[in-house]
Amino acid sequence: MIGVAINAAGIVVGAIVGQRRKKRLTVANESFFKVAMGAATVFLGLQITWQSLYGTSIGVFFKHLVIVLLSMSLGKLTGQLLRLQKLSNSIGRYATSKMSAANPAAKKTSDGLVVAALLACASPLGIFASVQEGLSATGFAPVFVVKAVMDGLAAMAFVSVFGWGVMLAAIPVVAFQGTIFLLVKSLSPTLANQSLADSILATNGLLIFCVALIVLNLKKIELADYIPSLAIAPLITWLLK
Repeated sequence: MIGVAINAAGIVVGAIVGQRRKKRLTVANESFFKVAMGAATVFLGLQITWQSLYGTSIGVFFKHLVIVLLSMSLGKLTGQLLRLQKLSNSIGRYATSKMSAANPAAKKTSDGLVVAALLACASPLGIFASVQEGLSATGFAPVFVVKAVMDGLAAMAFVSVFGWGVMLAAIPVVAFQGTIFLLVKSLSPTLANQSLADSILATNGLLIFCVALIVLNLKKIELADYIPSLAIAPLITWLLK
């Protein structure tokens, strides 16, 4: 769980830097981080998808591509039925209300823990990264570095409002993402033996790429609704074998 640990470290480091640094990031610095994270997510997402599809014949390549696109379509419908994006939006609104009602002069540790943990765990990128790490032969998903930077920057902003409680958010983040990682890791031998892992990785790569479109403000995507695609992709692959 190297990536999960890096993500947790990003939150802790961001909280420490935010506590010591009294000035907010400049607009230029914020733009730099946004572009850098967007570019990294584009590269990593497309790389994962390409590596999952590369090396096959033209016919198999297009077959896998159709499976990925079909999985994402059915996944979105499933996510809408489960109201995943609405749940994610409600978490965001709750965090915003807590931020607005917070009193920096009377910082509440519990509020900092809850707000930072909810936002970090509700991010679909954390789920995608955990799945990627669980299926990776190296046991490390580089996209976790991007997630660590995102959560670290958020922690820098939160700590001035909520205090040191923000740092404690690293604990539930490790528990949540670590659970997903261990679950996927336990299933990875079976998925590999049945040749189902590539369809998950290809779908996951495209979803990570979609994160970049949101980060760069290029397109608004209800990404949480697509999470079921990761379970539908291997199912379709298995049915078509």
